[in-house]
This record gives sequence, structure tokens and C-alpha cells, in this order.
Amino acid sequence: QVQLVESGGGSVQPGGSLRVSCAASGMIFRFYPMAWYRQAPGKQRELVAEITAGGNTDYADSVKGRFTISRDNAKDTVDLQMNSLKPEDTAVYYCYAPRQASWGQGTQVTVSS
Repeated sequence: QVQLVESGGGSVQPGGSLRVSCAASGMIFRFYPMAWYRQAPGKQRELVAEITAGGNTDYADSVKGRFTISRDNAKDTVDLQMNSLKPEDTAVYYCYAPRQASWGQGTQVTVSS
């Protein structure tokens, strides 16, 4: 059974940085793509960033140049480094394993002055 556990959310002022991390278990992590999604209040869940098993990455236009997704296949973790945060980045951030259709529980990120 796949388990994804996020950590590292919190509150930050506009322009600040946060890093969220996802620890995976129950899957051979290095073989599979991973992704980060987010859901703001009253909005649909949206794809933020994804990374292939080989390390190729793709980003939503709204976060390009500010967010970086990375993976550590030795630790079975996928991280999202978020810089130059804006109030519109406020959301619950979810880790997702597409091939297993598995979601983490989410971690809150709040950007506010």
C-alpha cells in the first residue's frame, strides 16, 4: 500500500521561501514519476510541478522560475522548493504518485503579510 506523507508547510510573508517534502513508502520509488498539486479555498486542485523517474521536470506557468521540484531516490522523497512566494500561492499542497493514483494528506502553505 502506497503512503505519501508531506511535511514542511507553514506561513511566510510575500517574497519568502518554503520547502515542502514528501516521503513515499510502499512503492519502488525510483521507477515512477511524482507530482505536486495544490488546492486553494474554493478552487479546483491544480498541478504545480511534476518530475519523471529520470528527473525531467515540468511546471505550471504560474510557478515557473520560482518553484523547483526535486527527488532523492536514495531517500524516497520528493521536494518542492518555493521561492518568491506570493499570496496567490496560498493553498494546501499535495504530493501525488500518478501511476499509483495515490495522494498524500496535504500540507498548508500560507503566504500573507
